[in-house]
Amino acid sequence: MKFAIIGDVVGLPGEDTLFKFLSKRAKNYDFIIVNAENIDRGFGIVPNNAKSMFNYGVDVITLGNHTFDKKEIYDYLNNEERIIRPYNFSKENPGKGYAIIKKNNVKIAVISLQGKVYMNTNHCPFLAVDELIEELKSEVDIIIVDFHAEVTSEKNAMGWNLAGKASLVYGTHTHIQTADERILLNKTGYITDVGMTGGHDGIIGMNKKEIIKKFKDGMPTKYTVCEENKRINGIEVVIDPKNGKTTSITRINLSYEEI
Repeated sequence: MKFAIIGDVVGLPGEDTLFKFLSKRAKNYDFIIVNAENIDRGFGIVPNNAKSMFNYGVDVITLGNHTFDKKEIYDYLNNEERIIRPYNFSKENPGKGYAIIKKNNVKIAVISLQGKVYMNTNHCPFLAVDELIEELKSEVDIIIVDFHAEVTSEKNAMGWNLAGKASLVYGTHTHIQTADERILLNKTGYITDVGMTGGHDGIIGMNKKEIIKKFKDGMPTKYTVCEENKRINGIEVVIDPKNGKTTSITRINLSYEEI
């Protein structure tokens, strides 16, 4: 099966770029996963964002530390199984931390996790996912993990923690695509961060003037979404459903004009 994994979609520029990509290329993939925790004006997500993505062919939406920025999403998270927040959040929080989707007669588990280094979280992602994978491994053919984390060492550690157990482990959150895509233990596709979809002539999706000013004076600043140099980042991954092994992993890094 061929998967498209799309990195953090930021604001309207990201949404526009994503929809152009999907309208032209969704048919090339068997399964599409998008991290969209920044799609609503740069912070959070609302139900209409999710519904639009599903209409364009997205199979699962993953989230992260901005999951609960918009209260409108709370009930939707409880009622729509195809959108997931980090599994290691409190069980009392709205939503669920994983989805099991059957497509082309293949059962695919997608798990969302959030890191704990420099991040606010409730439970250890390593212990939480170890337990969950033990529960899921006999139920599904493919296991995919979106690890929404800040530091490369923690993401590397999660990749090796799940090497040979999951089919794919990829990082989100930093909005900077890394160049370390590989296959661990002849099974598990891995990349430290899949990158960002949106305006790349700013600073991780926001206008650079405001962020540079904050670095200089330390004063509270309202960030606005960057619209210049729209690009889509992600990975294209082929996984054999017979054994759950990743056979290839390739970065996606296209300008709006190249899509």
